[in-house]
Amino acid sequence: MTDLDITGSDEGDFTVIRLVGDVDVSAAGRLRDALLRLITDTSEKVLVDLTDVPFMDSTGLGVLVARLKQLRLDGGDLALVIPSERLLRNFRITGLDRVFHIYPTVAEAVAADNAAAEGE
Repeated sequence: MTDLDITGSDEGDFTVIRLVGDVDVSAAGRLRDALLRLITDTSEKVLVDLTDVPFMDSTGLGVLVARLKQLRLDGGDLALVIPSERLLRNFRITGLDRVFHIYPTVAEAVAADNAAAEGE
């Protein structure tokens, strides 16, 4: 069993999924299942908050990429909140910082989304 805690809530137009704990090979299955359960509409906007994730391995990255692909195919999107430079480095090294929309806080992600919606 892993110590990863996963919760969901709504903020603005986003379904926000907050992770607390390490996202590694032992937690990947739980994360995959939770994303499937918490994302009820695949055309929606999802924000995964990694503020309280001190470590994520390639298995965790793979789970996020798989859900991003599925959401985008269905007209939705998945963005990330990553305030930690240490964790953000993993996304830069793998090039995933160019694939995901990444924000430093949930509030900034919601504000950016609102600004984009007003500009349409």
